[in-house]
Amino acid sequence: MKSRTFRLDRFISQNSAFSLSDVRLLIAQKRIFLDGQAASSVQQKVTEFTHVVLDGNCLKDRKPVYIVLNKPKGVVSATKDLKHSTVLDIIQHPQKNELHIAGRLDLNTTGLVLLTNDGAWSRKISLPETKLEKVYEVTLSRPLTSEYVSVFREGIYFGYENITTRPASLEICSEYTARLSLVEGKYHQVKRMFGFFDNEVLALHRVAVGPVSLEGLDEGHSRLLTAKEFSAIGAY
Repeated sequence: MKSRTFRLDRFISQNSAFSLSDVRLLIAQKRIFLDGQAASSVQQKVTEFTHVVLDGNCLKDRKPVYIVLNKPKGVVSATKDLKHSTVLDIIQHPQKNELHIAGRLDLNTTGLVLLTNDGAWSRKISLPETKLEKVYEVTLSRPLTSEYVSVFREGIYFGYENITTRPASLEICSEYTARLSLVEGKYHQVKRMFGFFDNEVLALHRVAVGPVSLEGLDEGHSRLLTAKEFSAIGAY
């Protein structure tokens, strides 16, 4: 999702009756305000979320939205789908049609999905270099052993991509269940890691992404990220 940025003079000329050459005078007369501050240069940047006011009239007031959803099984991580309900279908928000998904889950994987209209933010948290931890609860078809813990910590080689997964933390909760923490998101990574042991994943549930968790959020429900959560993710 690409973010669009304009020079102030070009934005004003495209969104008002004033020309490019008029903008310097408008600035000198303090008739343009960006995010509540008087504009100071024709070269100032107007981003997708800059609040722009000209002569008391709002030219741009698009607000960023950050949502966490507890995705049910059978809901697809897409904005449109002809066969299944999508994550947007079960979200109630006036700007939901602007949203895109920051970290998808498979159709039958449940749990935490982040959605936003802020392309720069979603790109940042998706970068492997950010090392944003994702935590999953996993149910397996065969018993787990302590060998899993050491192998996951060392990394598992994926021949198709010719890569080795980054070290992952595995906590065995019971004979058939575990809690897995990753800092990357390769294609079907969790299932393929357990597939190294020929152990089928029967259920997969994401419970946290970085500082954001599903605590108190029922299945199928969504909420806005808190200021504390947003700030904590920004620190990565």
